[in-house]
Amino acid sequence: MRRAIYATAAAVTISGAVQVSAQDIEAGEDLYRDGCRQCHGPTARGMASFPRLTGQTAEYLVLRLEQYRAGEKVGPNSALMMPVASDLSDGDIANIAAFIAGSLN
Repeated sequence: MRRAIYATAAAVTISGAVQVSAQDIEAGEDLYRDGCRQCHGPTARGMASFPRLTGQTAEYLVLRLEQYRAGEKVGPNSALMMPVASDLSDGDIANIAAFIAGSLN
């Protein structure tokens, strides 16, 4: 049930009547550079045990970040991701996902 709720929220966040602007992607790039790049690499292709983010859909990225923010364990790096995601707003998550899915894929 929880996964269905997250999937629905992710779909509404990304696919609703919301259009992604260049400003959103730029904000996502700033957030990625400051919080994600150290582990996932400059082009989100992954580093060491940190997974590749390129090739993932924006919906998937939103879902995962929302799960981490909610404190849900979804993989071996969950303990590392939970504190990072805990400070992200819905807008931050959407912007990061838009940047990765739109600019790095």
